[in-house]
Amino acid sequence: MTRLLIVTADDLGLTRGVNAAVRQAHEDGIVTATSLLAVGREFDDAAAMLRDVPTLELGAHLALVGEDPPLLSAREIPTLVDSRGAFPLSYRTVVRRGLTGRLDPDDVRRELDAQLQRVLGVGVPVTHVDTHQHTHLWPTVATVVADLARAAGVPAVRLPGSHSHAPVGMGVRLLSRRTRSALRAAGRATTEDYAGLDEAGHLDADRFRRTLADAVRRGARTVEINTHPAQAGDGDLRRFTWDYQWADELAMLLDPAVRDEIAVAGFTLGGFAALTTSDGAA
Repeated sequence: MTRLLIVTADDLGLTRGVNAAVRQAHEDGIVTATSLLAVGREFDDAAAMLRDVPTLELGAHLALVGEDPPLLSAREIPTLVDSRGAFPLSYRTVVRRGLTGRLDPDDVRRELDAQLQRVLGVGVPVTHVDTHQHTHLWPTVATVVADLARAAGVPAVRLPGSHSHAPVGMGVRLLSRRTRSALRAAGRATTEDYAGLDEAGHLDADRFRRTLADAVRRGARTVEINTHPAQAGDGDLRRFTWDYQWADELAMLLDPAVRDEIAVAGFTLGGFAALTTSDGAA
């Protein structure tokens, strides 16, 4: 059985080093799709690169968290920001606000729609949507993201998941099932299996091999593996405290042995455009 593997690179637009790494990981490596951060400082540089590399599938990486500011003002989206108009740094704040009824879905819709429209304005077909720190696992955000993707004609949405047995992993799996239902209701395609949340920032060649072997064992026909490459020595990444091994992920994505192992495992590399709604509903 031939299986589809989508290898995505997140955080395009974060820095020029990330942009260059994503391009290299596509042209010389195994990345098939990327997700553009609409609020990223280097959005314009990323947009120019995407127009120059039409074989790299484009997704919208929508943000409710992070170091970069929202597109809208604090007055327009008061439940998403602090008094300075800044996003929270962690998804945990989004969850807390959701649990306490302090996350207005209209605020979420206004900001994320503005971000999606900015990505659509690049002029390159947008094949998928996902979110920074996977905040669309939260039901309020999932519904908005699914509706925005449907309204914009974006056919696919990432379905994050976890295979960890820790409490966080169990919570992610519960939320992931609910998110799958929201995507199905909106008619959006997604992969049957996913990896990258548990491994975020630490997906070197050895861990990628283990992740791939686990995916083969689970037997899904369509799989996304989500990565975070950047160039070694990218000083602009110092403002982030994520402890990511960006350059190790880039080295893995460029490793010819990894490409060979993908083929041996029975996967064909491709993008979200290869999915159909029936794939996502499986």
